Amino acid sequence: MGFEVKLIAPHFVSPYRLSGKTGKNDAADAAANCEAASRPSMRFVPVKSVEQQSMVALHRLREGYKEERTACINRIRGLLAEFGLVFAQRPEVLRAALSRSSKTRATSWARSRAWRCSGRRLWEAADRVRSL
Repeated sequence: MGFEVKLIAPHFVSPYRLSGKTGKNDAADAAANCEAASRPSMRFVPVKSVEQQSMVALHRLREGYKEERTACINRIRGLLAEFGLVFAQRPEVLRAALSRSSKTRATSWARSRAWRCSGRRLWEAADRVRSL
């Protein structure tokens, strides 16, 4: 049909949206896209190759695993702090301290099913981060 597809980064389009008049909706966004595309000085974004997209997906996946691991570490540290067991934030320090503390100063929570499940989730998340 003779169309040439061009990608415009959202932060290049947002100045052309008439947010004061109509707000943010599909019609306002379409009008802003048309206005931005018609400008001669508009910079367009190149299309990513499959390799680039797969690399971005891999990075997003790894960041998600790191966030999950950090949340799990913080959750375990918070629960252990309630029992007076305080450890550094690093995963290696927590892993070493947990193996020592469970042998020497085991609390009823540390021996519980919840503790084993939390520890298992932490090690699984750490393994996923290492594998990527």
